[in-house]
Amino acid sequence: MDEQARLKPKRKSETPDIADLLSAYQSVGLVFQGGGALGAYQAGVFQALDEAGIEANWLSGVSIGAVNAAIIAGNARENRLDRLRDFWETISARKIWHFTPEGDFFRKMRNQASSMMTMMSGLPGFFAPHRVNPWLQQPGASGATSFYDTSELKSTLDRLIDWDVLNDRRQRLSVGAVNVRTGNYRYFDSHIEVLGPEHVMASGALPPAFPATHIENEYYWDGGIVSNTPLQYLLEQEDVRDTLVFQVDLFSARGILPRDMADVLARHKDIMYSSRTRNNTDTFRRLHNLRLRLHQALLRVPAEALRDEDRAFLTAMEDVPQINIVHLIYQQKIYESDAKDYEFSGTSMREHWDSGYQDTRKTLKHRRWLEKPPESIGMVVHDVHRDDPS
Repeated sequence: MDEQARLKPKRKSETPDIADLLSAYQSVGLVFQGGGALGAYQAGVFQALDEAGIEANWLSGVSIGAVNAAIIAGNARENRLDRLRDFWETISARKIWHFTPEGDFFRKMRNQASSMMTMMSGLPGFFAPHRVNPWLQQPGASGATSFYDTSELKSTLDRLIDWDVLNDRRQRLSVGAVNVRTGNYRYFDSHIEVLGPEHVMASGALPPAFPATHIENEYYWDGGIVSNTPLQYLLEQEDVRDTLVFQVDLFSARGILPRDMADVLARHKDIMYSSRTRNNTDTFRRLHNLRLRLHQALLRVPAEALRDEDRAFLTAMEDVPQINIVHLIYQQKIYESDAKDYEFSGTSMREHWDSGYQDTRKTLKHRRWLEKPPESIGMVVHDVHRDDPS
């Protein structure tokens, strides 16, 4: 080596290492929204995070997001991606057409055929239609409250998930469902109770397609009918610490003005299931940061002027978590319709997976989005589709 080159001081890399950025946080969260067939996007996000060496210690999901999260939490790290791929290849294995001509029109026709096959025949390893239509069954009969039987999903979950690993408390898993009788939302949390396939299935029991799931003498439906984004539960826990959250949503609250009835149906579903995610996140961020400012203001007040409730507030705010949310949202393709969440063809599955993978790789290039916010701010939200990457 040339002597001058050897003695020349090395320039510090302008791009911080991901591991160094992660070391500033006590927790990394991965939050998955519901969205049926679009859930393959979340699998692509996980693949990119895994390749970058980012491992979440808290996973939270609703509906198909609960399934993806449970498969990740229920396997050793070296098996997670293979198990996810196994699940998605299993349920999207049915062939639609042997050949599809190029062009959006033909792709729309193919997607319509695929979604129709899902409605008529169900999905391998997931659900199958009841032999007798529920409208023709007697009240109280086992098939009178749903169009499909989901016993195949239980077998698939048992095959792909090691429940001992899921419940070993090394990773935390929370899945959201709603009590059919009371209408109350409930999160099943592996740090509070032992989870099994019934808890994951409850989170995905979307009526009237799927039957309610029986747990502890109560019945539960898909949590997405109340709130389709499980971020709030994670942030409201008393034991939450400095946290980096990857929030992965499958329906976008923002979109184009509909041009025909098909656009209207698709846009309606986006707005309904996005659960005003961005608005809720921004509201929580504002409240979190206002509490920080109030804390800082009270610190400037003379001690003798403080009331007991002021002192209690100051004590509670001594260790306020710093939270960074990286928000990824699936962007609908032009040839997708309102049936995109039950269009499970292998072609669409691979496209969704690749979209999640590419979006996440793009996001991780902007390392400043992974930096912990300053204590004076407390909480920040970054959106790969809206933030200026410059």
